[in-house]
Amino acid sequence: MTAIKHALQRDIFTPNDERLLGIVNVCKAGKKKKNCFLCATVTTEKPVQVKVVKVKKSDKGDFYKRQQTWELRDLTEVDAKDASKENPEFDLHFEKVYKWVASSTAEKNSFISCIWKLNQRYLRKKLEFVNVSSQLLEESVPSGESQSVAGGDEDALDDYQELSAREEQDIEGMMVSCEYAISNAEAFAEKLSKELQVLDGANIQSIMASEKQVNILMQLLDEALSEVDTIEGKLSSYEEMLQSVKEQMDQISQSNLLIQISNTNNSKLLDEIQFLVNNLDLSKGHIRALQEGDLMSPKGIEACINASEALLQCMNVALRPGHDKLLAVKQQQLLFAELRDTFARRLTNHLNNVFVHQGHDQSSTLSQNTAELTLPKHSPLHRDLLRYAKLMEWLKNTHREKYEGLSRTYVDYMSRLYEREIKDFFEVAKTKMAGTTKEAKGKFGLHGSSGKLTGSTSSLNKLTVQTSNSRRSQSSSLLDMGNMSASDLDVADRTKFDKIFEQVLSELEPLCLAEQDFISKFFKLQQHQTVSPPLAQPEAEESDGGIPSRQPPQTEHRQSFSSEKDLVRLMMNKIFQSIETELNSLIALGDKIDSFNSLYMLVKMSHHVWTAENVDPASFLSTTLGNVLVTVKRNFDKCISGQIRQMEEVKISKKSKVGILAFVVGFEDFAELAETIFRNAERRGDLDKAYVKLIRAVFVNVEKVASESQKTPRDVVMMENFHHIFSTLSRLKISCLDTERREAKHKYTDHLQSYVINSLGQPLEKLNHFFEGVEARVAQGVREEEVSYQLAFNKQELRKVIKEYPGKEVKKGLDNLYKKVDKHLCEEESLLQVVWHSMQDEFIRQYKHFEDLIGRCYPGSSITMEFTIQDMLEYFSSIAQSH
Repeated sequence: MTAIKHALQRDIFTPNDERLLGIVNVCKAGKKKKNCFLCATVTTEKPVQVKVVKVKKSDKGDFYKRQQTWELRDLTEVDAKDASKENPEFDLHFEKVYKWVASSTAEKNSFISCIWKLNQRYLRKKLEFVNVSSQLLEESVPSGESQSVAGGDEDALDDYQELSAREEQDIEGMMVSCEYAISNAEAFAEKLSKELQVLDGANIQSIMASEKQVNILMQLLDEALSEVDTIEGKLSSYEEMLQSVKEQMDQISQSNLLIQISNTNNSKLLDEIQFLVNNLDLSKGHIRALQEGDLMSPKGIEACINASEALLQCMNVALRPGHDKLLAVKQQQLLFAELRDTFARRLTNHLNNVFVHQGHDQSSTLSQNTAELTLPKHSPLHRDLLRYAKLMEWLKNTHREKYEGLSRTYVDYMSRLYEREIKDFFEVAKTKMAGTTKEAKGKFGLHGSSGKLTGSTSSLNKLTVQTSNSRRSQSSSLLDMGNMSASDLDVADRTKFDKIFEQVLSELEPLCLAEQDFISKFFKLQQHQTVSPPLAQPEAEESDGGIPSRQPPQTEHRQSFSSEKDLVRLMMNKIFQSIETELNSLIALGDKIDSFNSLYMLVKMSHHVWTAENVDPASFLSTTLGNVLVTVKRNFDKCISGQIRQMEEVKISKKSKVGILAFVVGFEDFAELAETIFRNAERRGDLDKAYVKLIRAVFVNVEKVASESQKTPRDVVMMENFHHIFSTLSRLKISCLDTERREAKHKYTDHLQSYVINSLGQPLEKLNHFFEGVEARVAQGVREEEVSYQLAFNKQELRKVIKEYPGKEVKKGLDNLYKKVDKHLCEEESLLQVVWHSMQDEFIRQYKHFEDLIGRCYPGSSITMEFTIQDMLEYFSSIAQSH
């Protein structure tokens, strides 16, 4: 083991500046035994690093190589497995547990003891030694090879001190100067001893020679000590003198402290007085403005605003502790309160008078402008009142009750003014819609300014709007539209209604927005905070002077609002409470004049609602127009339902041909009108839904009328009407009705084919019956070449039937067929030539089919028809040209 240790030290550890202190020959537990060595090493350079190295012999067996290295500080536990019995197994716990089996128990104990010593010397960390006897950790392991390997080398490491490079050079130089330094070591040692004695003697003589200098040094030290004593005496006298000065300075400092305290108190008192004077002093000019300032002129109003702001600033000063106990402060606060109450009373009385005057002064403005459908502008009033906006804000912050009283007064008088103006405005609008004569007013029940509709509520088809020129009844249904030509439709009336309705909305919208903007600015309601609404209190009774008497606030009737926007909306609802009623009345009148006016109203109202919501979705205008839009939409739906109901109630004449149904033409006119009105409209979806409902009703009722028709065949009614529907939808290109357009084309094609087939069965009736019987026999299983042997279908019977239809007879039958078709079809659709050409194609198809049956069932009989395909083409052409 010693030889292996030296070999490992030389080959592996010395090149890495490490010393090998402990070694054990081990193999891994439980596996095929492959021997290796665990080595405990330390570095020769500081700081010392202690490592456990796993060394393995190479496969070729001629040298050793380092396989794995662990730091001793990473070792957490050493497990010797059994402390009482000899057991070569042990575990080392690094980042994981490594299980080893030593070649002998002595080597294991020696290695564990070395690990313990290295930990105690260099690391002193808490390292767990499990199943290791205490004797092994306290004493040296028994003598032997392993003992010398582990412990001895560590002691040698303690005593050993490596020569420095300079020491090595000096020794080499000394040995070179002596020729026999290597050959005769004893002589060399003796020489060195003699030279050392010579050096010692020289040192002793040098020491003895320096004794005089030492005496001189001692004398100088004694002189220095005497000087120190002198200086200490002087310092003591100085200290006594300074002590008296210190006492005098303490007295001066005490006096200065008292003076400083007095100055500080005076300065603080001056600051407090200055604070009170600066913040609680109101100039005489401000006091005069508050007591008797002019609230009419711009300069007077500006002076009052400045004075009120100065007063509010004085009253809101945050007084410091103790200020409220000063008599002057109390008197000044009482003065401020008196000035506040006086000015609040003056301002409230003045604004009350302004509100009352404006409410009565503009009562007859609209009557002067009845020729024009316009609402009076209130911008001058708003402009005048906005001069008081800052004073209203001051009143809101100082006298909430007076502020709320003014709000109620403004709302009360302005609501009366707006109610008169709006009712007069809507009266003019209704008059322009229905006509200016008393007869028109009586017809539509326009009584006064109430805006309520009276009179008949019968079917819209019977409604007539009579003017001095006895105008005709307005069209209100698809049936009426279908019964009138486009030139008869009074488009001008509907355009006039559309312009009037748009004018009404265009006048109301800026009026409401301007009033709402004024209320927000004048009453300072832009900020979002919780306030008690002034309108929640009961309305005050008017005094003799026309000004509402103020009642004490009744908090039990107040409501809490989450934001001042709710308060603005409440005031707007109170002021314009008649707008929604008047709009609904106007809408009812328009719907009564012509139910199709609901289309115009829906488009216009939707656009204005959309515009209002973009400005403020929660505004009064947006909410009111939204409510009215619901009514318009309901009227629109009612109009569509009415058209569908009228389709279902249609009755046709039993004596005349049907032709294009009135409601089919009416749908065409309705669609053209609607497409014109709803171009680029926001509510296109509502029209698309109405289209679908109407077209489905048209389809159903066309089929119903076709089934009930006695004069005109069902296929003709279906063919003509669905052709008209298909043409209409193709021309208008309504995208939501593409499915219905394809369905109409399919129905038209199917019924055209059905009508042609049913009609062509008559010109060659017996021939048709004969070949139907032939096909029936073949279908029953009779072979085609054996059909001629059937008694009823032999060649003689075939020739007999064919002779009954010579070319002349066929032409005569086709001529009668043409006349019959001409009687069935109407002139509006011009389908006669289309049907006649289809009959020609079908006749040729039947002819070819008959010839094919003759060739298959009667082969070799040389039986042919009495006319050819060329003859048929000439027959059809000549008949068409003759008519």
